[in-house]
Amino acid sequence: MSMLTEEERQARQWAMILHLSQFAGYVVPLAGMIAPIVIWQTKKDELPGIDEHGKAVVNWIISSIIYWIICVLLIFVIIGIPMIIVMSLLAIIFPIVGAIKANDGKLWKYPLTISFF
Repeated sequence: MSMLTEEERQARQWAMILHLSQFAGYVVPLAGMIAPIVIWQTKKDELPGIDEHGKAVVNWIISSIIYWIICVLLIFVIIGIPMIIVMSLLAIIFPIVGAIKANDGKLWKYPLTISFF
């Protein structure tokens, strides 16, 4: 088992925080979208790997907004209700999995994500 350098440890910690910062939206409206972007933009140049994690998180945020809009529109044909339930679960599960992988030093690209960055 190799020892992590201080920079690697910090990069893993900030990557984990980046993924979990999506939950800030449950406390302060829109913070779940703003906090990850702020962390990504402020840390991407000083810590290796944060840029890739930031892109993965922001791609997921944009994709999930698109999926939420589709779900809301599909409520009128009933299928939107189960889709909203699934999206609600994914909005909790995906950031947690991403944070666990980031803490292990791995980049996890969120499934169902449209690549914008």
